[in-house]
Amino acid sequence: MLIEKHLLAVAAGIDTQTGWMRHVRRVPSPNCDERPAGSLPELIVVHGISLPPGEFGGPWIDRLFTNALPPGEHPYFEQIKDLKVSSHVLIRRDGEVVQYVPFHRRAWHAGASSYQGRERCNDFSVGVELEGADEIPYEPAQYRILSALIHELCEAYPSLSPTRIAGHCEIAPGRKTDPGPAFDWQRLHALLRATA
Repeated sequence: MLIEKHLLAVAAGIDTQTGWMRHVRRVPSPNCDERPAGSLPELIVVHGISLPPGEFGGPWIDRLFTNALPPGEHPYFEQIKDLKVSSHVLIRRDGEVVQYVPFHRRAWHAGASSYQGRERCNDFSVGVELEGADEIPYEPAQYRILSALIHELCEAYPSLSPTRIAGHCEIAPGRKTDPGPAFDWQRLHALLRATA
């Protein structure tokens, strides 16, 4: 079963020397830099993304995060053609994990943001994108993979904790709405407790 394959890939763990997951697809993004001296990943930020909006599949998220999105392919792409953004990982609808930025580096996923009074969340967070949209239910496979990924991250980086997870909407209220009301936080927390 495909979900089991993706779970095994996540369970293979993270090489903390390189910051890369061992057995997931890698699409290195140039949109990252070093974290500030002394900064460790302490927060996991959950995002939702679809390109074009509300559509799933295709190469467009990879292309966005590698500055190769062709503006002529869709009217929406013209609006975002100059964005320089990334995330550490993406969980696709079927549960496949794609990694763009090593975890010890700073991905450009949060933008202007604040968590518990601390500004610039990119400095101290890991960004996890879920392929989805605010009002469309996320897939069961995505919750299972996200839960497994959180456990692997917390094992590899003791500065992280399953209690320090926030939606993009929580760290950038009024500016961002993802992962949206369709994201079932109770389901995620139940999975995290069940596999603790």
